[in-house]
Amino acid sequence: MPRRPAFVFLDLGNVIVSFDRERAHRQMAAVAGVPLATVRAALAATDLETRIERGAVDWRGFHAEFSRHTGTASDPARLADAASDMFTLNVAMLPVIAGLSRAGIPVGILSNTCGVHWEHLCAKRLAVLPGAFAVTVLSHEVEAVKPEPAIYATAASRAGVPPDHIFFCDDIPAHVDAARACGWDAEVFESATGLIDALHRRGLNLGV
Repeated sequence: MPRRPAFVFLDLGNVIVSFDRERAHRQMAAVAGVPLATVRAALAATDLETRIERGAVDWRGFHAEFSRHTGTASDPARLADAASDMFTLNVAMLPVIAGLSRAGIPVGILSNTCGVHWEHLCAKRLAVLPGAFAVTVLSHEVEAVKPEPAIYATAASRAGVPPDHIFFCDDIPAHVDAARACGWDAEVFESATGLIDALHRRGLNLGV
């Protein structure tokens, strides 16, 4: 039987919140006053989305490079809002997070994300962000991204428990495989119900 975890890490995107990147790109195109294809081409050519998640560029740098590649002069704050307004809370996860809290299991976020997205989510005052989480390990802050081992090592250190006492759930199989390679217990996220079942198999009855 799998071990009862002492700490649970959850991915953010498509676990705690869902997101629609296509919507963000459409909104960015509207703010910049260019066709959607221009936005897609600029992001593909510059790898800006990957670099901002890694912390290799901040929003000021992102906006400047995006503006050069698209030939635009948009307002940085409006473009940030357009790029960030794509998230919806996965309300089915609220009982899971509450159940873990009742069980005395600390929960953290381990996410590939950027500063403007995180700030937008926190500003929306969603029911669980950021106060429901004991630890937040965000790629742009630690300058490492999943599935690189460095981000898992940082997360384990902040959790303060041995790697084999950590349970992790992420919607991307490669990120789950990397966590297992670091000694974590991990499962691919498919639904809140599936996560509840996985935790139950590990001795955690969440009461939901």
